[in-house]
This record gives sequence, structure tokens and C-alpha cells, in this order.
Amino acid sequence: MSYSAQDVVPISEARARLTELADDVVNGAEKLLTKNGSAYVALVDAKKLDYYRALEQEHASLVLLTEAETGLREVLAGKRVSNVDLMKALT
Repeated sequence: MSYSAQDVVPISEARARLTELADDVVNGAEKLLTKNGSAYVALVDAKKLDYYRALEQEHASLVLLTEAETGLREVLAGKRVSNVDLMKALT
């Protein structure tokens, strides 16, 4: 996502404008706060943050399911190791 100049705010300025910035964020904007000229933190709507977290959780679940599916395919194809060999590999 690209930010417009009005969405990039020095953190020193944000202190004085926090209520205004929060209102902008609730109305759909995302604000990037900078410190010493570099991106530092972002202000996002709490609902969007919940959505982002749900997406992150869903992604993690899909990764685990993919790994489980790969493991099952390997077992069904006879690509498996004995417990002894597994323990040797882990130590």
C-alpha cells in the first residue's frame, strides 16, 4: 500500500494531533508515523487490526494443513523413517 503525504506524520507532530489522526483512521485512512524520518509505527482502525489478525491466523492454519497433507502423502507413498532413525536425526 502506498501512503499519500498527508498520511505520513512525524511522531512529534502526531502527539499534538492524536484525536484528529484517530478520527481520520476511523474514517478509513491509515497513518504512518515516522521517527527521525523513518517509518516507526502505523495507526490503523481497531476493526482492521482484528481483521488483519484473523487473516494471519487463517494463514498459519493453512500452512499447518499444507504441512500435514505433505506428511500424509509421504507416508502413503512409503516415504517414512523409523522411530530409531528419526531420533538419530533429531539428536
